[in-house]
Amino acid sequence: MAETLIAVDLSESPYTNDKVHNRWHPDIPIVEWVNPGDDFIIETYDWTGGQIKNDDDAADVRDVELVQVHFLSGPVGVKGAEPGDLLVVDILDIGAKPDSLWGFNGFFSKQNGGGFLTDHFPLAQKSIWDIHGMFTSSRHVPGVKYAGLIHPGLIGCLPDRAMLDMWNSREKTLFDTNPTRVPPLAALPDGGPSAHMGRMTGDARNVAAAEAARTVPPREHGGNCDIKDLSRGSKIYFPVYVDGAGLSMGDLHFSQGDGEITFCGAIEMAGWLHLKVELIKGGVAKYGVKNPIFKPSPITPKYDDFLIFEGISVDEAGVQHYLDVHIAYRQACLNAIEYLKKFGYTGAQAYAILGTAPCQGHISGVVDIPNACATLWLPTDIFDWDLMPNADGPKRYLDGSIDVPLAPDL
Repeated sequence: MAETLIAVDLSESPYTNDKVHNRWHPDIPIVEWVNPGDDFIIETYDWTGGQIKNDDDAADVRDVELVQVHFLSGPVGVKGAEPGDLLVVDILDIGAKPDSLWGFNGFFSKQNGGGFLTDHFPLAQKSIWDIHGMFTSSRHVPGVKYAGLIHPGLIGCLPDRAMLDMWNSREKTLFDTNPTRVPPLAALPDGGPSAHMGRMTGDARNVAAAEAARTVPPREHGGNCDIKDLSRGSKIYFPVYVDGAGLSMGDLHFSQGDGEITFCGAIEMAGWLHLKVELIKGGVAKYGVKNPIFKPSPITPKYDDFLIFEGISVDEAGVQHYLDVHIAYRQACLNAIEYLKKFGYTGAQAYAILGTAPCQGHISGVVDIPNACATLWLPTDIFDWDLMPNADGPKRYLDGSIDVPLAPDL
């Protein structure tokens, strides 16, 4: 049996666990050391640290304190790792904590985080998903059941000082172009009491917290990439920036569609990872690596029949944009939502499906000016009923009376 290096108690606050942190900073102390070739188990909180409950009220999603997230287990140091090396991480296995066999999907209020389609779904909502072995279903979104492709939404290594300063400078420059935007253009450092700096204390903690990077976006070190294919059997190659590498992880997802379009967009859960680490000395220069690269899992849910929705670079107001993939993918998602509504789903239920099911997102064309084409691939076999169009028209399999829980009016 592999040793559990980091354990979490879901009945306790993550702030009481000094092997957990929620910021990126080169001075966060490494809490465990391993050798190349070692395998070990890491437990994690859900990304909010237990703020979201298994109930039918979305007030907790509306009121979630986003300055707390994400809670990461680590950093784990690898002996002999030096800047310029590649840290090779094998995800041997991954799963939900046995005492927490459920997850949640949420839409954040536009006033508190928003999301990909926040102008269409501006109020906080959530759905609860029960985990039955390798499958999941929800009392809030009937008519679907699918196998999970469990993965860490967030995994990466500590930055060095130069990288931290670069992140803060470029994100502040972007933020300053529209500082009053809701939601904001970037999540800037917040050194208040919500910053959990692991084992750092006192003045050193306060100084580091004030400049530590938030964990919200993906960056050169990996971080919050939300790649659904980083599941059991994946092999990831991370650039190393500090001695020991400082590997941290969290934000586990039971299942997710490409893009994690609801922002709190997968089926979020607490869980564990069984990992193995190796080193490629000088690997960054040898292979020209800037961002992590990975080999996907050989084990994926067998969904090979899809209904595919297209979107182009023309927004909801009919305004033409130039090869804008973001807008094209948004239109593909909106087209899928409108289609599912014809069968009796509410817009919120359809949105939750696209965020949690193993949908595929593709950039299908970026050369045919002025429109990029993006596609969303919706698996047909996850539904208990026939999704395909036919001459008789859509049959309303659902009456729309069961909605994702809606928070009280803001």
